[in-house]
Amino acid sequence: MEKVKKVLQFLEDSKVFYVSTVDDNKPRVRPFSGIHEFEGKLYMPTSNKKKVFEQMMKNPNVEISGMAHGKWIRIEAEIVCDKNVEARKSMLDHYGEALTRMYSLDDGKFEVVYLKNAKATICSFTESPVTIEL
Repeated sequence: MEKVKKVLQFLEDSKVFYVSTVDDNKPRVRPFSGIHEFEGKLYMPTSNKKKVFEQMMKNPNVEISGMAHGKWIRIEAEIVCDKNVEARKSMLDHYGEALTRMYSLDDGKFEVVYLKNAKATICSFTESPVTIEL
């Protein structure tokens, strides 16, 4: 659990982090800012109407990258869509109005995905890389 919190804190400190997916064998990268811990896993909010969701469902292998405090993080992971209403509710509660302006629990488009088999590596120019397996 402490490992999850360390990676979560790094991504929160990054403010914006980037998620790369694959679309027709081409890389696609987009900014995200939502990340939340629920039941010991890292979750991100999205919409099933977006290309990113379609890409993650077709090929669940993603890489996430962000920078904070003069360091950067790279996370290799598989994405899993969680249909559990409690996971979605936790995300909405955590982000409040910032998320409820776009989504609601039963709107038919709001999804949460979590990172499975994640390996995070924190790097800098002055220190040895630190790898965290989640």
